[in-house]
Amino acid sequence: MVKKLIPAAVAALLLASAPSFAADKLHWITLGDAAYKQLQKMAPQAIAKHSVMADNGAQSLADGEKAHLVQVSEKQMFALSHAVHHELKRCGGFMFHPTEAAGRAALAGRNNLLAVKASRPSYAITQQSTVNAVLPNMQASNIAQTINDLSNFVNRYYQTQGGVDASAWLMNKWKTIAGSRTDISVAQFTHASWKQKSVIVTINGTDNPNEIVVLGGHLDSINTSGTTETTRAPGADDDASGIATMTEVLRALVANGYKPRRTIKMMAYAAEEVGLRGSQEIANSFASSNANVVGVMQLDMTNYKGGANDIYLFTDYTDVQQTAFVKNLITTYLPGVTVGSDKCGYACSDHASWFNKGYFTTMPFESPMNSSNPYIHTVNDTFANSRNQADHALKFAKMAAAFAIELGSQGAAPPSGDRTETFSGSLARGASKSFGPFKLAANGTFKASTTGSGDIDLYVKKGGVPTTTSYSCKSDGSTSTETCSTTSTTNTDVYVLVYGYTAGNYNLTVTYKAQ
Repeated sequence: MVKKLIPAAVAALLLASAPSFAADKLHWITLGDAAYKQLQKMAPQAIAKHSVMADNGAQSLADGEKAHLVQVSEKQMFALSHAVHHELKRCGGFMFHPTEAAGRAALAGRNNLLAVKASRPSYAITQQSTVNAVLPNMQASNIAQTINDLSNFVNRYYQTQGGVDASAWLMNKWKTIAGSRTDISVAQFTHASWKQKSVIVTINGTDNPNEIVVLGGHLDSINTSGTTETTRAPGADDDASGIATMTEVLRALVANGYKPRRTIKMMAYAAEEVGLRGSQEIANSFASSNANVVGVMQLDMTNYKGGANDIYLFTDYTDVQQTAFVKNLITTYLPGVTVGSDKCGYACSDHASWFNKGYFTTMPFESPMNSSNPYIHTVNDTFANSRNQADHALKFAKMAAAFAIELGSQGAAPPSGDRTETFSGSLARGASKSFGPFKLAANGTFKASTTGSGDIDLYVKKGGVPTTTSYSCKSDGSTSTETCSTTSTTNTDVYVLVYGYTAGNYNLTVTYKAQ
């Protein structure tokens, strides 16, 4: 075994072997105490221009961590990225800023964010029928295929053609999944300073589209030995796994015909590995427009099981209440999945870009930091080195789907007065699908009707999800044309169940007086 080089020797070696950069351009970065110590070992002349006590969320100032604004060369920034990974066992650790003023603004952070109009959700778990219909249809094999497809690019670095091509490939894949859904759009987000584009898929909310739920992961990959057009950086775990996890969430929601009340956006960020640049530009644009982003979940590395627990929820630079909600989601919908907690330090992934703008963030991770994937940022970050399986990532996909559905379904109540909603889908023999709750106003009438093919039965129930033996009314003739009505003297929730007596397609129309 080769002896481990001391940090100073590692720094000298990295600075000597780093790729040559044009004029070794200077940049501003912010970083936490641990990364700053690594930087000073390799570049003692890199002195902080400004330092503040870090607002790291749950722990606030209790840990006494500082964040620092430093000007570094591209060569030093490259070596820092390598050292943070190898010495601190972290994937991130610093944020890039185009100017000193932008860096100072980032350090001011959440103290200057009173203008952001983010609504705190209730975090009630109320969508069991919808979530439980989606989760069983999610497949590890789909996640594995996307991981391998993304890994087949030579690399996905933010300044290479591979990075550009991976962005275009993902946009087309997400468009294919969206299919003919007119409420779903897929677009690239262009960044002026580099080649790779971020990709964003939007599922428009039906009732409250101005409230937004965000799932994110990063599209780029890096090999810290020096990434060029021909450098192999498969990035299977970091972060093809996170993008593949989100892709399976999207596929499952579309396959289930799910339509959220709030808008859901899934984002594949460019240029995360070089200072969270893509997510910063996107989060900045949302904050500048006072976008009401009610929750953000980051999926950065989901498929390498390095610890005793399945999912580790980071407690720093994340929102305490939302993180507790995610833990409750796991307990409710994934009872066999074990949960731990850990910290990842300053700017360890793209959630930091949103946290820094005052939004509610959660960062679930595949392992504790001290036993995270040792292969990331190298040619060996392959699917094979995640044990040739995506079973671990599937747990994250199901958690993320529950997060999207529960927050996506809890938007503002529909406008009062007469309301009509339509749904369509197909059912196998003996299969069923439930809808609701529909908020029926006092002294209102509720009517559900179906048309289609096969033999589809219809059940309606006030106050809970109906079954074929428990309902307020039913219509179970020998075709798919059914009608069922009920009334209520008080405000109440009404649910609908469609049941495939034989296989068939259904078109469901619900009309009612909304609260």
